[in-house]
Amino acid sequence: MNDKSPAGASAARIAVLLPSLEGGGAERSMLNLIRGFLAQGRAVDLVVCRAKGAYLADVPAGVNLIELEAVSGLRARWGTLLGNIRHFPVLLRPVLLAKKVAPEIACIASLQRYLATAKPDVVLSAITYANLIGIWAKQMSGSTVPVVVSERIALSTYCAAPSNYRKWKWRYLPALVNRTYPGADAVVAVSHDAAEELVTRVGVDRQLVATIHNPVVDSMLHNGAKQPLEHPWFTPGSPPVILAAGRLTEQKDFPTLMRAFALVHAQRPVRLVILGEGRLRPDLQQLANDLGIQADVDMPGFVGNPFQFMAHASLLVLSSLYEGLPGVLIQALACGCPVVSTDCPGGSREILADGKYGALVAVGDVDAMANAMQAELDDPIDRALLLARARDFSVERAVDNYLALLDSVVTRAEARR
Repeated sequence: MNDKSPAGASAARIAVLLPSLEGGGAERSMLNLIRGFLAQGRAVDLVVCRAKGAYLADVPAGVNLIELEAVSGLRARWGTLLGNIRHFPVLLRPVLLAKKVAPEIACIASLQRYLATAKPDVVLSAITYANLIGIWAKQMSGSTVPVVVSERIALSTYCAAPSNYRKWKWRYLPALVNRTYPGADAVVAVSHDAAEELVTRVGVDRQLVATIHNPVVDSMLHNGAKQPLEHPWFTPGSPPVILAAGRLTEQKDFPTLMRAFALVHAQRPVRLVILGEGRLRPDLQQLANDLGIQADVDMPGFVGNPFQFMAHASLLVLSSLYEGLPGVLIQALACGCPVVSTDCPGGSREILADGKYGALVAVGDVDAMANAMQAELDDPIDRALLLARARDFSVERAVDNYLALLDSVVTRAEARR
């Protein structure tokens, strides 16, 4: 037990398991949680399959960063099969015969060794394949360390998306989750919508699932929003800027946003900034050229501080096909930036309270999105209302909820020993 841990704390030493520290919302949320755990006197091991990514420099001081060792793809598949022979039918396509083994799978043996030697009080994992190896490593090692897994997205919708469904790794993943997640001590969903999908469409036991909203709003966000923004489009008297942020992937459906923006652009001076990086950059740049809006579209890539953009933008638009709990909406609200969002599977309707805090439009509806953008630019929602809503998603509230859950599962595990 760590000397800095609160007296009587059950989850005094928490292992947080992640695939990597790539620049995504899940990774940012988990780092926010880690800071909160440390602030409450808990010790944290940050266990990653790959110690790389845009957030590597943001790992808080005091965290014990551990990079797992990977084995070859063949050894990883064979080891997974030997440890889960009863699950052979559901392992076959997403793991054993997948064209490329998930990097997390290659780290199971190393994770087993970590559990056996480090003996944390509890493991908290995030993102599906990390969740799977967390459960399998516990079962294969015979460890009694409780494992809590968290789903950050509407899983079945994600796996059924055309870009993912073509790949066995994703198409057959829900069945594997259905068979594996009962081995977890608890399953956290980041929104009620994501929780309901886990239960009704993936088949996870409702009694196992808890909803805890992501930790989003904290002093780091507010301080970031106050930083000066050096961008030529955000100067007094310039046309309003519409902002979007996220990986340049099919999930975010930036083509619909661009087409909607082109309709608004034809009616008034306006500009579009998309923060994020990804493999669809060339396609999006070509689409901007085809639509004739390239001079008023900027894609600066991944930025470490998106909040200064949100604090100065006239509007943020989420155009996603699906989400879990879209942190970018909450971040924008916390910066006082009006929002428009698709009513996609996930937590956008939950965050915006059925449209009270921002317009909701049908997924893929270019005209509806353009109309909502026009309306919000003409008559934005009161800033004070947005700021008040954002406080419901504070880091402090999420940390308290997570620690209550982690302490309870550790207490139950100790009672069973």
